[in-house]
Amino acid sequence: MANDMMVKELEQVVVRFSGDSGDGMQLAGNIFSTVSATVGNDISTFPDYPADIRAPQGSLTGVSGFQVHIGANKVYTPGDKCDVLVAMNAAALKTQYKFAKSTACIIIDTDAFQKSDLEKAAFKTDNPIEEMGIKQDVIAAPISQMVKDCLADTGMDNKSMLKCRNMFAVGLVCWLFSRDLTIAEEFIREKFAKKPEVAEANIKVIRAGYDYGHNTHASASHTYKIESKVKTPGRYMDITGNKATAYGFIAAAEKAGLKLYLGSYPITPATDVLHELSKHKSLGVMTVQCEDEISGCASAVGASFAGALAVTSTSGPGICLKSEAMNLAVIMELPLVVLDVQRGGPATGLPTKSEQTDLLQVLFGRNGESPMPVLAATSPTDCFECAYIASKIALEHMTPVVLLTDAFVANGSAAWKLPKLADYPAIVPPYVRPEMQGSWTPYQRDEKTGSRYWAIPGTEGFTHILGGLEKDNKTGAISTDPENHDLMTRLRAEKIAKIEVPDVEVEGDKDDAELLIVGFGGTYGHLHAAMDELRATGKKAALAHFKFINPLPKNTAEVMKRYKKVVVAEQNMGQFAGYLRMKVDGFVPYQFNQVKGQPFLVNELVQAFEEIIKN
Repeated sequence: MANDMMVKELEQVVVRFSGDSGDGMQLAGNIFSTVSATVGNDISTFPDYPADIRAPQGSLTGVSGFQVHIGANKVYTPGDKCDVLVAMNAAALKTQYKFAKSTACIIIDTDAFQKSDLEKAAFKTDNPIEEMGIKQDVIAAPISQMVKDCLADTGMDNKSMLKCRNMFAVGLVCWLFSRDLTIAEEFIREKFAKKPEVAEANIKVIRAGYDYGHNTHASASHTYKIESKVKTPGRYMDITGNKATAYGFIAAAEKAGLKLYLGSYPITPATDVLHELSKHKSLGVMTVQCEDEISGCASAVGASFAGALAVTSTSGPGICLKSEAMNLAVIMELPLVVLDVQRGGPATGLPTKSEQTDLLQVLFGRNGESPMPVLAATSPTDCFECAYIASKIALEHMTPVVLLTDAFVANGSAAWKLPKLADYPAIVPPYVRPEMQGSWTPYQRDEKTGSRYWAIPGTEGFTHILGGLEKDNKTGAISTDPENHDLMTRLRAEKIAKIEVPDVEVEGDKDDAELLIVGFGGTYGHLHAAMDELRATGKKAALAHFKFINPLPKNTAEVMKRYKKVVVAEQNMGQFAGYLRMKVDGFVPYQFNQVKGQPFLVNELVQAFEEIIKN
């Protein structure tokens, strides 16, 4: 009986769901992540989508994966390899087995390992387990047939029934990890609220998967339990980076007392921000899906001129196309947030994969001297904070701001404690004041910040014109005077330089580190985990991770020069390292660079960093 089985308590575990891109692996992973986050576990997820819109069913290129790392304590990454691998077809086993630990439990649907399935997955024999040399425990179950048997009395057709296969796998994994199905059932009912019959069919299947494990022990020697140990009391939800970004913009608009406008053009992996914001018209959110990237950005510039918190969202290719309109916001000195969810490039590149290769583009990829503040979110939950901060900087300093995320943090998720808006700092734009009437000109500036004052159209006595031609600093009229252009260029640069950002913090052995690890943006979790592993083996290591790229924190040079050995690790060919060399005299760091479209592997980072310490 199930209650005679040993329950093994773990500190952390990694589960990877994989199958055909039509098998619902992302939904399966989301449900299990939500269940885990709701009971208080810390989580980090990594959805691994195929680049094909719809690859042939059962093909090697069409495999979709979703990995989730669950911990009793803080977890920083989705994990290098998994403890449980769910492979819903032969192609999934073939391509995803490399992610399984030597001690992993592997779950397969034997009904999807027929001769034709094995041929599509390039197996040479009819025994893939033996052919691949798999020694781990394998739970081999006829999942497809059991799902059809479970739903036989529902009147559903064969295709509709098989769409529920993923729920059987979720139920089986929930049994394996002693999870209560109540939360999963609530998730399913909410997900399929408009199709209650579909919701109940999926719930019936998820219970069948749980019962299968419970009644047969499913070839497992024990089940697992992961208790929560460090959660701060509060209300939590499993949130993706894109959804957190959308919420951050909404919160900033609410705090500033402005309407939120998003002008966007759909592009992977940024489109979910448009989708999410379009749901919130009741909160004063306006979304426009434009005909192209430049119109999305240009419409946002117009909304900003009209007095809204204006945002435009895209990925790397769209930044290229938006650059002219972004520059319009620079010279008009209007607040605008440009969200860049980085993906693999160049060109169309790897549209569903993650990189950090847009850094120099957003810093310098525009004509003329056109400085912009640049922030980079460090995790899915940090996307909320960064969207709020980027909006605050844009509105208070009258400038376009670039917020960098990437496909890893945007599509990944984590347990997020719902914040209280009252705890966030005020957002106070530099509006014109009544006493300025009669003496105000469009480029009159606040002496402390260098920001020009904002006159919303329709404000009596403050009629004005802005445009893309250079303006006279004093009158706001069009000017081609050389001295004036030089002055305006310097004033725009000084305004950005004056923005106050927090010092970069050093974690770990900050006083006596043998090696300082430096990174920015979405690599934080992997670099932190690598630092922890180095310290666990007796090495002295520290981490300085950057959220604010332009302007850099004031203590950047001091921190970079404090340590004998510094390594800059990034998912590009050295863009941040080059930028730091430009900004810090005499700074010559070691570099760790990968451009694989995948997150770093912690064990590879540790090996590389150990070599640097040793040499």
